[in-house]
Amino acid sequence: MDQIQIVSDLHLESPKGYDLYDIPAKAPYLALLGDIGNVVPHKDDLFDFLTRHLGRFKAILFVPGNHEAYDATWKETLAVLRAFEDKIERDSSLGQFAVLDRGTFRPPGCDTVILGCSLFSHVPQESQMAVEMGLNDFFQIQDWTVADHNEAHSRDLAWLNAEVARLEDEGSATNIIILTHWSPSRSRETTDPKHRGSRISSGFSTDLLSERCFASAKVKVWAFGHTHYNCDVEMERENGAGMLRLVANQRGYYSAQADGFDATKTIQL
Repeated sequence: MDQIQIVSDLHLESPKGYDLYDIPAKAPYLALLGDIGNVVPHKDDLFDFLTRHLGRFKAILFVPGNHEAYDATWKETLAVLRAFEDKIERDSSLGQFAVLDRGTFRPPGCDTVILGCSLFSHVPQESQMAVEMGLNDFFQIQDWTVADHNEAHSRDLAWLNAEVARLEDEGSATNIIILTHWSPSRSRETTDPKHRGSRISSGFSTDLLSERCFASAKVKVWAFGHTHYNCDVEMERENGAGMLRLVANQRGYYSAQADGFDATKTIQL
């Protein structure tokens, strides 16, 4: 059975390390779950890094994180990523590059469907001032507010729920893996103890326990990044849905790397 390699939060933008960092291929597919680097200001460096790795993987699945949009707008960031996706599609010597911004990927010959989106977190009213002032996103991403962030959360969550519902209604044996940048859980197992109770924690994760995309028995694995706290745990769900595996494999900043990161970590498709 094929596997997919899970990596996120390399932060190659600071200090710049696009030409130095190397991900050894341990699976046919590589999922990069955001905060790999800055797309617009470091476009050439980032795309050289991605092109180098597209020579060793069948496909790279790229979920945009918040740092991808730094020093640019989200619209510009996604347009540049899509243009690179189109360019790679015309080069048969390289693997596929798939931007998962509310996107679906079906590995050939496999009964697993991969759903991917950034899944911006939901920031409640009482936390909005703290998050707006406490996170760099609202200073480093152009034309971006907490209201925009919450709107993006609603959009991504609605898409995930709709896609899971559609796959459930098909009645097939298809399993689902979800890939996001922001975390879908605020449980103790997925949260760094030193950040529990933080006034800005809603900028990093959202409790989706009651949402269809989280509660569906068809969803077997959910991998994410952004928190700089690594985990590989199983969470019991209600109504007989069985266990959901939650996976985070994040390097973090070069000068403050997360414990437990493994660049070769894989999961079964």
